[in-house]
Amino acid sequence: MKILITGGAGYIGTSLIPLLLARNYQVTVFDKLLYGGDALIPFFKNKNFHFIKGDIRDVSVLRNACKGKDIIIHLAAIVGFPACRENPNFAETINVGGTKNLISSVDKNQYVLFGSTGSNYGVLVNKICTEETPLNPLSIYGKTKTKAEQILMEYTNCTAYRFATAFGVSPRLRLDLLINDFTYQAVKQKYLVVYEASFMRTFINVQDIASSFLFAIDNYNNMQGQIYNIGSDNMNYSKKEICNLIAEKTGALIYYADIGKDADQRNYQVSYKKIKYLGFEAKINVQDGIKDLIKVLDVVKLSNPYKNAYY
Repeated sequence: MKILITGGAGYIGTSLIPLLLARNYQVTVFDKLLYGGDALIPFFKNKNFHFIKGDIRDVSVLRNACKGKDIIIHLAAIVGFPACRENPNFAETINVGGTKNLISSVDKNQYVLFGSTGSNYGVLVNKICTEETPLNPLSIYGKTKTKAEQILMEYTNCTAYRFATAFGVSPRLRLDLLINDFTYQAVKQKYLVVYEASFMRTFINVQDIASSFLFAIDNYNNMQGQIYNIGSDNMNYSKKEICNLIAEKTGALIYYADIGKDADQRNYQVSYKKIKYLGFEAKINVQDGIKDLIKVLDVVKLSNPYKNAYY
């Protein structure tokens, strides 16, 4: 099987590649290398790994990359609230324009898997979001990913995954994600200042995200043309609950600010019954993910080069 991963040099892609190679799939990564490509180095020794340096905004290069592929896993995006806020026009051209280019580059026989986001839900208090819940994206990131999802779902041979907020260790580490960032601050600074601690999020380890794509490949006949929330009903947490878990393992002091506002206003809980019914469940809990992060952060420099953007 031949698989193309757009944006494959990123946080999710570098966790997914080894799983695909372990199945002896031919894996091609198409990436602009906006954040570098060091995390790809170990894969080049595998004869089934290929790399194309390209910009998803260049439709001619993208079209050539898509040729002959059985599956396209579309991860290329400017990801996260801070990165999209810094350059909204760039986010629009990559997240939306790049997705339009992808759709124009594939044919009806190619299966497209899209990494969407729970950020599409925005704010929904005292209700549980299902795949049928009306979308209310608040940030540029959420709005551009919502547009991209809508474009892709017009192509019937597609499955879209609305992921919970990612966390955990990946070869291309990110420390701008909520749990990763909080753990980093707790380890390096020994304290955290938290705004709007009651806000709810739902979480998923990046390794479970990678596994979910294998699940889609294995269950193609049941999943094409569908949207799924991907996460776990056991990992809906408030920010305060996450901070307490981190404090237990690091001894960091937590200050819950009564004055001030979190710029990222997402606040929602999500149901994962639809994907669970098919047999997929996230396996790595938040506590174990935090333990892994603490181990890794001992060797991460204080300069923190792994953020997609700075607050």
